[in-house]
Amino acid sequence: MAKLQLADIADLRAYERKREEFRREVIALKKLRRLAIGPIVTVVFENRTTMLFQIQEMARAEKMVSDNQVQDELDIYNPLIPDPGELSLTLFIELRDDAEMREWLPKLVGIESSVELRAGPDPVRTVAATVDAGHAAQLKREEATASVHYVRFVLDEQERAALRNGPASIAVNHPAYFYETDLGAELRASLVADWEETAS
Repeated sequence: MAKLQLADIADLRAYERKREEFRREVIALKKLRRLAIGPIVTVVFENRTTMLFQIQEMARAEKMVSDNQVQDELDIYNPLIPDPGELSLTLFIELRDDAEMREWLPKLVGIESSVELRAGPDPVRTVAATVDAGHAAQLKREEATASVHYVRFVLDEQERAALRNGPASIAVNHPAYFYETDLGAELRASLVADWEETAS
């Protein structure tokens, strides 16, 4: 999946003209690609479209008009666009108040390395998530985890086939938090379509 370039980012006036239609498209896409894993963890599978929306919205909110400002956003968000054969996701720990944060964030240290993709009926293929080195370096692992994490799965040909054919699920396999959620055929098809877009 091609990374975003400066030319892909519309200027503020051009983006405003198409924003409502694009926003509806991305909301529908994110609804499909957003999954709850247990009571407090949610993941969103990212792709080029979701990252384009993120950058356009940041540029709009911050009123960015220079190429250098936009390039900074591209440098931040382009790594979240999955490469061929990969899945990229944002993991959110969704807590309601300070008391829940004090309870859960220390418990969930290391959660970003505890995410697993499980695909195929026989045998089930389990793929462990990998964590971006830059993100990992920012985490306070000894004290408490962050509430947002960026992880990816790198799948070989057999693992991609298992995901394509199903069934498949995503799990958090952490000592303090173990839940698993089925991906479903529609989401799997959306993820596979990303790979086909990359290949075209």
